[in-house]
Amino acid sequence: MGYVSPAKPAATCVGCYAWGVLPGRYCHACYTFGQLHQVGECASCYRDAPIKKGYCRLCWLQASLEAKGQVTVLEPFLRGLTCQQLFFSNMHRQRSKGPGPRIGRQGRRRRRPNPPSTEPDTSPDRWTQLRLPIAARRDYTGFDRRRHADLANPALCSARIAADTLAEARGWTRWIVNDVDRALVTLLSRHTPGDMIRFSELFPKLRNHGLSVERTVEVLVHVGMLDDDRIPAFDRWLAGKLSGIAPGIAVDVEAWARMLHAGGPRQRARSIQTVWSYLTEIRPVLLHWSLTYDHLREVTRDDIVTVKDALQGAKRENAIVALRSLLRFCKKTGRIFRDPTIRIRIARRPDKVILPLTPGDIGRAVATAATPAIRLILALAAVHAARPKMIRNLRLDDIDLGNHRITIGGHPRPLDELTRRALLAWLDYRRSRWPGTANPHLLLTQQTAMETAPVGKLWVTHAVRGLTATLERLRVDRQLEEALTHGPDPLHLAAVFGIDDKTAIRYANADRQLLQTAAEQGPDRDAPSEIRSATDHSNP
Repeated sequence: MGYVSPAKPAATCVGCYAWGVLPGRYCHACYTFGQLHQVGECASCYRDAPIKKGYCRLCWLQASLEAKGQVTVLEPFLRGLTCQQLFFSNMHRQRSKGPGPRIGRQGRRRRRPNPPSTEPDTSPDRWTQLRLPIAARRDYTGFDRRRHADLANPALCSARIAADTLAEARGWTRWIVNDVDRALVTLLSRHTPGDMIRFSELFPKLRNHGLSVERTVEVLVHVGMLDDDRIPAFDRWLAGKLSGIAPGIAVDVEAWARMLHAGGPRQRARSIQTVWSYLTEIRPVLLHWSLTYDHLREVTRDDIVTVKDALQGAKRENAIVALRSLLRFCKKTGRIFRDPTIRIRIARRPDKVILPLTPGDIGRAVATAATPAIRLILALAAVHAARPKMIRNLRLDDIDLGNHRITIGGHPRPLDELTRRALLAWLDYRRSRWPGTANPHLLLTQQTAMETAPVGKLWVTHAVRGLTATLERLRVDRQLEEALTHGPDPLHLAAVFGIDDKTAIRYANADRQLLQTAAEQGPDRDAPSEIRSATDHSNP
């Protein structure tokens, strides 16, 4: 696909039937499309051509034409295609044409200009855009790179240098690097010293052009040019939960929720799940109190007892715990005079009997291990009793293949053969899929490969979601099996898995209860041989 002579006669592209002066049998776009996708039968026009998600490039262009100005999801339009609109070649991607022949590699693009100097231009004929005294919003939708780009802008130069540094440190692909560079040219060509780029201004422009918003924001934060005017998700959620509650009560509840989320003097920050659970449990109670009370100072002990008697089981325990936390905070900060939850006790629920998983449940979980990542996740949960959070936070430094050791949650363990094979398979896939990533975590996704953060919780638990043998149940089953195999010894369980003393005692008690039944007096239950053999070799 080299240089096209102007004297070459026009022809029809074999792939998309476009008419024009072509470099060969295919136009530039169809040639690139064929290099990226495999040949197959198109689900719409039934041609044997390179297909993406079941459709050829000609059908994708027709669906894009019919969906223009409506939506960005093309699948419904692809399924409803009944005709094809032919076109001239090179109409879908106009290129700038300056004077003289095109230069560069194979004559397809202009030669990139020399990197601009980072020194500001102090020549007397250079003009400067003065800042307005008001915070006017910028509109980047009318930006034209050919007419408006200023590659010598000092802010743009520093941002491009920072982008190159981050790209090398994070292992960004060349496509991400190009997208970020285009975004920075758009945002900073007219930048003046002291200006800040608002997130609400850059988002529409970058999203409409398919540029990477997250990576561009990362560069702007690095150079200190971003004004993040987004409303935090916690604030939006909290405002929704406080709607309908009396203003006097809502003020105290908001202060309490923010203290739980961010922490305070002599108070550690709680997880966001704890804040969600607390406020969700007591919101119906707060709405009921808002009908008669204007402030939490009016709540009495009888009100707490009424809430206690109206609920049962776990909901009663959770509601009283959340109300006790709220009212203790209000008493400590001087918002109320007396804590009405004092001396209100709830009987502790007895621990449920931990039952082992059946071979069928474990077999269905093993059947989901279709990728190297899922096989490794299941091995870590079923063999080493690792929690999902521990699996997400595993780092490459925690793996010692030479000494057959693995560190999970700060607790070193021997590396069995099953986990070792799953680990080697994943490392090979990781090395081939993301060779330049700088993320130190063991598990990666397409998103986290360009960052340094761990993978998300939903991604780790997605494979076994909806099954009986979830990752948590597999972890519990592994610890229970260890207790059944080596006896109800809490010290042994704590040494093997590095768990808390109370948790080890709970598993030991569950083991004693199971051994007392007639069903557990026989041989051990039959688990899948692969996991069974792995667990037998994983004990230190």
